[in-house]
Amino acid sequence: MTRIVSSFAEISTNYDAAFVDLWGCVHDGVKALPEAVAALQAYRAAGGTVVLVTNSPRPRASVEVQLEQFGVASDAWDTITTSGDSARAAMFEGAVGSKVFHIGVPEETAFFEPLHIIENPVEVTKVALDDAEGIVCTGPFDPHADPSELRPQLLLAKQKGLKLLCANPDIVVDRGETREWCAGAIAELYTEMGGESLYFGKPHPPIYDLARRRLAATGKDIPDSSIIAIGDGIRTDILGAMGEGIDSLFITGGLAAKETLTKVQPDETALNDYLEKEKSAPTFAIGKLR
Repeated sequence: MTRIVSSFAEISTNYDAAFVDLWGCVHDGVKALPEAVAALQAYRAAGGTVVLVTNSPRPRASVEVQLEQFGVASDAWDTITTSGDSARAAMFEGAVGSKVFHIGVPEETAFFEPLHIIENPVEVTKVALDDAEGIVCTGPFDPHADPSELRPQLLLAKQKGLKLLCANPDIVVDRGETREWCAGAIAELYTEMGGESLYFGKPHPPIYDLARRRLAATGKDIPDSSIIAIGDGIRTDILGAMGEGIDSLFITGGLAAKETLTKVQPDETALNDYLEKEKSAPTFAIGKLR
């Protein structure tokens, strides 16, 4: 049974490290969430280690710059793990070939910058779909357009037998008060159409393997039993934590605020109904990270 808690501090002493989602938990895509930042600062001050684990398609250096722009204090976290870094490693290892068709906004050039941890990386070139050996999807061309608008391109890709590398498994995010589509929605559509999508972010294992390596690089040997995952995505953050066998704190006031009737805290009956429908069992739940 999922236990509703009033603050992270209520349970944080049971854990030596936290894998913390960003969007919807620490910031809203526009600005930092002050209570969440303060909670993580207090956790670190008491000896806890915070690994930010995000499905952002960006490299971690780019995410760090973004956090500073949003006003997330640097003493609220120790290290960063991104879906983008996991996916980039696979791309430079040749997961979708050397000639790729890029689905995403033109500004996401950092995804294609060299990744020096890969030995003998594939030389990746962006080409037109007709010439592509695979697809790299960092997000929609237009985050406000329905993913179904990409059906013609995806149908051609499926007919060519192309694999789609998904840099961000999230389906949607809320940027402030506006909901936007993510790369996961396109990958999901491609799979439904019979294409093959490759995932590297939450809830899939590669990003957790990278998060553990980043945690170990801080100099601490922390077992899974002493790690808690925090996030608002029931099918990403919580499903991933369940798959990895680690405890989780579900932030109900993010993507599932409507379904859980969350104002300050979730309605217990609505929360239980939602979790039963999703066949999910987070260890704890709270309205907002605080």
